[in-house]
Amino acid sequence: MPLPLASIMRPTTLDQFIGQSHLVGEGGLVNKMIESGSIPSMIFWGPPAVGKTTLAQIIGARLTVNFEQISAVMDGKEALRQVLDRAEDNRNNGQSTILFIDEIHRWNKAQQDALLPHLENGDLTLIGATTENPSFQIIPALLSRTQVLVFEPLSSTEIVIGLQRGLVYLENQSDGWEKGIVAETLTEIKNKSLEILAGLANGDIRFALNTLAIAYAIDPSLESASLTQAAQRSLRYDRSGEEHYNLISAVHKSLRSSNSTAAVYWIVRMLEGGEDPLYIARRLLRFASEDIGNSNPNALLLANQVFEACHKLGMPECGVHLVQLAEYLSKSAKSNSAYTAYNMARADAKRYGNLSVPLHLRNAPTKLMKQLDYGKNYEYDHDLESGKSDQQCLPDVLIKRDYFNKEK
Repeated sequence: MPLPLASIMRPTTLDQFIGQSHLVGEGGLVNKMIESGSIPSMIFWGPPAVGKTTLAQIIGARLTVNFEQISAVMDGKEALRQVLDRAEDNRNNGQSTILFIDEIHRWNKAQQDALLPHLENGDLTLIGATTENPSFQIIPALLSRTQVLVFEPLSSTEIVIGLQRGLVYLENQSDGWEKGIVAETLTEIKNKSLEILAGLANGDIRFALNTLAIAYAIDPSLESASLTQAAQRSLRYDRSGEEHYNLISAVHKSLRSSNSTAAVYWIVRMLEGGEDPLYIARRLLRFASEDIGNSNPNALLLANQVFEACHKLGMPECGVHLVQLAEYLSKSAKSNSAYTAYNMARADAKRYGNLSVPLHLRNAPTKLMKQLDYGKNYEYDHDLESGKSDQQCLPDVLIKRDYFNKEK
């Protein structure tokens, strides 16, 4: 079975490498490291198919080291132990080892802990690749021993360069093929098709190249219809990863800024990525109290009705209900008084513990409780001419507290 085009086109030198100019361009950090021959332990963090694995392999090929590669998805403790044994032997023989661990965030704390002593004693240099935020997925002890390098999504222009190389390969498929060649003789129609495909790739050159191979097999002329047929792709979205939280944060903050267009865009991005509409509806229901509150109580009523509508209808029908609600919430008057009052009261409850209820506020259903002054001197506000008493309703230590007047 032939290799995927993305694997065939994987760069093997820095000259062929596409993107990440802040790391491998002139004066880039990785370039300087390679030139000095000194590579520290690093974590490569970025979205899929932006060159993390490729760059690690190029580094290993450029330096006079033993390069080991394992996958945290496929390999476990035994595979790691074998690599560590070889690394220790290499060090005793005066040789260096680079260990590349793909998807390192998949390893648990114990597996990551196993790396620490070998980093400390110089058995190996670690390069880990992850699509997840290292702050959450990599243990602090390992993070403190590594340098995190951020990889950016490839631009459409950068992906077009890779697609041009891939198309030249597909049209020639010769043994003398050079991966660094950029096609200068492609027709205007084909170049336009590659630009369209690059736009569909969402920064993922692996998807772009493999889709190109499918489209080329369907129709070597690369008419737009063949591209559309080949590029059956949903937006990149991880319902349990950082992108999930980034997008819902963008929804909430766009609503708070009264930017209805932005809020709707982020909501639709989540829905198109497969997010549960009830999750979004719950977040909007929360927003109605957290950021609007009693400045417009109808916001809470509408949010609750939209939640019920989403529960009854599901996708795709309920998408328009969420958009309707987002527009309403965005344009509504805002107040976070309920949210701040809750947080202040919660802080007091944690700080002071179980403060006693003032005696006059307590009910006295038994004779003993009355003898203990439960309910004594309580003022029934409705019986007062003013309709409002000034009696103390908080414990003594909180008597001057006002959760709704921040100046006090």
